[in-house]
Amino acid sequence: MNSSPGPNVPENSSTPRVLIADDEKVIADTLAMILNYSGFEALPVYSCVKALEVASSFRPDMLISDVIMSELNGIEAAVRIKALLPDIRVFLLSGQTAMAELLEKENAANYGFEVLTKPVHPQELIGKLRQSMAESPAIIAGDRAT
Repeated sequence: MNSSPGPNVPENSSTPRVLIADDEKVIADTLAMILNYSGFEALPVYSCVKALEVASSFRPDMLISDVIMSELNGIEAAVRIKALLPDIRVFLLSGQTAMAELLEKENAANYGFEVLTKPVHPQELIGKLRQSMAESPAIIAGDRAT
């Protein structure tokens, strides 16, 4: 993990933490690598069960999770993690456009989750995360209860 700010984060700011949950390891690892290089502290995990296990100790500011995963789906995991960390911003990834539209309309909107359709371009994702940081003073200030 990259613990120092990357080239796009001011030296005096806290590094935003992002937990990435995707059962496709190459996707989780690639997103983590891109985000770590872009000034985030990203941690990839390969199941939503593992995301729940590490959320309380890692204390992410943002969660990026695939929706369809075995054992526990991304929506249920996001709801549980949001209960633990009420200020967390959640981005759900879906490989199916129809599923993403349904989630956005019916379920995720009630929790304030943002739904993105796979494949998501890295610049688009980074833009969404930075926008989320700008909208959330807790993330900018690095407010993490310990």
